[in-house]
Amino acid sequence: MQIDKLKPVLVTGANGYVASWLVKKLLDEGICVHAAVRNPEDTQKVRHLLDAAQGAKGELKLFEGDLLLEGSYTKAMEGCEVVFHTASPFISAYKDPQKELIDPAVKGTENVLNSANKVPTVKRIVITSSCAAIYTDAIDTVNAPGGMLTESNWNSTASIDYQPYSFSKTLAEKKAWDMQGKQSRWDLIAINMSLVLGPALNPKSNTSESINILKMLGGGDMKIGAPKIGMGIVDVRDVAEAHFRAAYTPTAKGRYITSAHNSNFLEMGTVLLPKYGSQFPLPRKALPKWLLMLIGPLANKLFTRRFIRNNVNIPWKADNSKIKHDLNMQFRPLKETMEDSFQVLIDNGILKAKA
Repeated sequence: MQIDKLKPVLVTGANGYVASWLVKKLLDEGICVHAAVRNPEDTQKVRHLLDAAQGAKGELKLFEGDLLLEGSYTKAMEGCEVVFHTASPFISAYKDPQKELIDPAVKGTENVLNSANKVPTVKRIVITSSCAAIYTDAIDTVNAPGGMLTESNWNSTASIDYQPYSFSKTLAEKKAWDMQGKQSRWDLIAINMSLVLGPALNPKSNTSESINILKMLGGGDMKIGAPKIGMGIVDVRDVAEAHFRAAYTPTAKGRYITSAHNSNFLEMGTVLLPKYGSQFPLPRKALPKWLLMLIGPLANKLFTRRFIRNNVNIPWKADNSKIKHDLNMQFRPLKETMEDSFQVLIDNGILKAKA
């Protein structure tokens, strides 16, 4: 499907971690961006978008959007051929997973796609999904056919009681594919990204789990050791690029695993040691699995024995050949991603070196 770069595009959740970089990329490419945020008047949360628009070839227009309000994105969508639906909660500190994770993810997707059904200019929707819609635990990658995840895999082990975030992403993406199959005007592409790291364009107002993980690594939470929890890692700038290419590559189709490195917490920390090891209490060794089984459930409610058993010391593997082939994606080295992420937190006073 051919997309006209002279037409505006909509980005939902435009001030989010990934979306901010996507908005910057689109503006730099000369595209008019309809940026939907909860409150366009909240200068602290949109200033970085306004700054990105300064001197860029494209034009930025701010709109108000609410995931749970039907028709909320219709006005912002008018005239757009491409919709990037990035808005979705990524939090671990929740009390009610149905209300805080599942409803915004699923109902938000339904509301955005319902608007697309009413706006005749829409040709393509790129949704920010996740590898969490493909797997729950690292053990799932070991048990997958061929010992690695592919786009044909779906998460079948998450629930509202276990890994509800993964459950929310699975339900939301399935809802999107179901709605896409009931019409023929617009096509759908899913970006299934692994753990996203890299410098935040607006680190001070960013409360993403990615920032929290970096703070744990550099703030001393893991100075006695890091759990070797298998996971994929990808740079936020590469994820933004993947969204852009998914929109403007006519032959793009289906789901794309967007993950650069098969890694774990310990490797994330040790990659930072040469540059930052003398200033910050970074992890230098792995925490034993038996110790985690004893103290994990006491220290963190997410570290249940089931989670530890299925993720610690279990390798994570995913096949990213489809996105490399179809979208010609190349990914940054892990060292670059980690150092750039870390430095932004230092520059903004979020992490402080020991005296």
